Amino acid sequence: MKQRILVAVVGIPALLAVLCVAPAWATALLLAALSVIAAHELLTAVSGPDKARRWTVLPALCGVLLLARAVWPGCAALEGLLLAAALTLPLSGVLTYGKPQALTFTDVCAMAAAGFAIPWAFSGLYGLRMLEGGYLLVLTPLVAAFCSDALALFTGMALGRHKLAPLVSPHKTVEGAAGGLVGGMAGMAIFCLVYRAITGVNLGLPLCVALGLLGALLGELGDLSFSAVKRQYGIKDYGRLLPGHGGVLDRFDSVLFAAPVLCALLRALAAYTA
Repeated sequence: MKQRILVAVVGIPALLAVLCVAPAWATALLLAALSVIAAHELLTAVSGPDKARRWTVLPALCGVLLLARAVWPGCAALEGLLLAAALTLPLSGVLTYGKPQALTFTDVCAMAAAGFAIPWAFSGLYGLRMLEGGYLLVLTPLVAAFCSDALALFTGMALGRHKLAPLVSPHKTVEGAAGGLVGGMAGMAIFCLVYRAITGVNLGLPLCVALGLLGALLGELGDLSFSAVKRQYGIKDYGRLLPGHGGVLDRFDSVLFAAPVLCALLRALAAYTA
């Protein structure tokens, strides 16, 4: 517990500093680093540590190129490199077929998820950062997801009676999940007030509460989805990078599902009101 608290005390301010205060390029670098680590964690879980050491470089490269594409949209060179890197994923399965440590279809699918789905989800945070007021809007998926996680935990401990998905996550309850939805809405309601106090812009309480509900719902889906992978492959955590918290995927599983959706909605709203 002490390690968990210490990591939170040090890690949360550092994360906020890079996401909200540092230049946008620093945010992109952080998200690229998180994507590379997450790629290694997912491959280690699905394919084993030996294959992960050999093959993480391919999905990591895809992830970095995908995030670079978000930073420099329309760059023909990046588009070409990303396409070439993407084609190497199925090709690697063909070239290793029949050999020791050959890549299976499951391995290639894991590499595709690690190289495209996860970086694309992280790029949602960068997209939020680039909106007007993005130095605060980038926090919306984190506020919704983390407030949902916190209240779900306490509600489940106090009131939990009915199992939500016992085969996937034995400790999660329906009552805890309901508390998590309330937590996401409450967190975003507070965010709305803070945003208005800092920027003078009123996002609208109904909108923020709706985003909190959606972010919390997506966060819970992300949590269960990544938990299902852990159960299937018999692991407790994806990594040990964050003592007391696990790995990047253990900490950001809910954010990965919420970030791209909230980014798309807020982008659409910004375009509509422009």
